[in-house]
Amino acid sequence: MSDHPTHPATPQGDYYHSHDLKAFGEIGKNASPLAEKFFAWYGAVFEEGALSAREKSLIALAVAHAVQCPYCIDAYSHDALAKGSDLDQMTEAIHVAAAIRGGASLVHGVQMRNHAEKVGM
Repeated sequence: MSDHPTHPATPQGDYYHSHDLKAFGEIGKNASPLAEKFFAWYGAVFEEGALSAREKSLIALAVAHAVQCPYCIDAYSHDALAKGSDLDQMTEAIHVAAAIRGGASLVHGVQMRNHAEKVGM
C-alpha cells in the first residue's frame, strides 16, 4: 500500500514514497560535477527575478502536475503554501497546466486529419 493517498500502488508494488524526496540531494553521488552544476542552476532558476518566488513556485506546481511527478507535486504544494499562495491560486495554476496539456493533445488532431486526408480517407 502506498504511503500517500495520491500516490497509487503499482502492479509491481509501491513505487512512490514521499520520504524518498528527502534523498533527492543524493542523486549526484556518482556524478558529483554534473549534480553540482544541476543544483546550482536549479537554485538560480528559483531566485527572485522578473517573476516572484511565489509565482515561480506556482509555475513549478503546475508543471509538476503536467509532467505527473508525485514528488514534485508534494514539494511544490508545500513550497507554494509556504510562499503565500492559497488553495484557489494553486488550483487555478493546475487548471492552466491541464488546459495546456489537454489542448496539446487535441491539436495533434490536426496531424491526424492531415494524415487521413493524405491517405484518402
